[in-house]
Amino acid sequence: MKHSLSPVLHNAAFAALGLDWVYLALEVARGEAGDAIVGARALGIDGLSVTMPHKEAVARAVDRLSPTAERLGAVNTVVRTGGDLVGESTDGQGFLDALRADQGFEPADRRCLVLGAGGAARAVILALVDAGAADVAVLGRSAERVGAAAALAGRPARAGSAAQAGDADLVVNATPVGMVGHPDGPPVDPDLLGPGQVVVDLVYHPAVTPLVAAARERGALAVGGLGMLVHQAAHAFRLWTGQHPPLEVMSAAAVRALAGGNASGGAVVGTEVEPRPRR
Repeated sequence: MKHSLSPVLHNAAFAALGLDWVYLALEVARGEAGDAIVGARALGIDGLSVTMPHKEAVARAVDRLSPTAERLGAVNTVVRTGGDLVGESTDGQGFLDALRADQGFEPADRRCLVLGAGGAARAVILALVDAGAADVAVLGRSAERVGAAAALAGRPARAGSAAQAGDADLVVNATPVGMVGHPDGPPVDPDLLGPGQVVVDLVYHPAVTPLVAAARERGALAVGGLGMLVHQAAHAFRLWTGQHPPLEVMSAAAVRALAGGNASGGAVVGTEVEPRPRR
């Protein structure tokens, strides 16, 4: 993940609440996530964020998993609870929080289309099913991965088609298409989109992706992935610190960083938080 905003928004939150914490981005090579968890144990680190491609490997390396992380088989947050490192997944709840608080969209009884079948997509699919969506169609390049993602969440998740974008109340891009350094065309025919629809691109760098721009031109309410990033980070913050996250501070810090081009560079695939003082 070459443009992580997580250090920016978490350090802003720590400062706002006067916490003597620091959030550092550390590069962890593919295949070495288990060693990173061993190091976290040895150092007494109390909080970790986990990015792709390490989410599944960390799920296997921690002591236990939250119910959601166990269903997904993936972890994006680790918190020390007593002597255990517990794997959590805050992506799905962060996505729902952003939909409800920022876009005023309630997914219950709505028709949804999710583009992608990877880790982020699975979290979104599961969250939508658990929130009571009437239909969650999944579209991806691999029929096997699409089937697995739908089966993980259960009904009403199912394999879908690109044509369903026109009938969906909510369209979610959970692929890297449109991200800096990846293919930049809209991942679905934008002419299928229009007024009354909500389009969410989980990509947040750039802030306005080709999909978001095209959907807005056609009258849809379209947003990038910054809201989900902030809300999932807020859940992690609460798990680590036990305090209410300053959402406005976190969001403002992330927006400033994007506007100033200050997202952290380098191949950042893992992040860690310095241990809090023992009480």
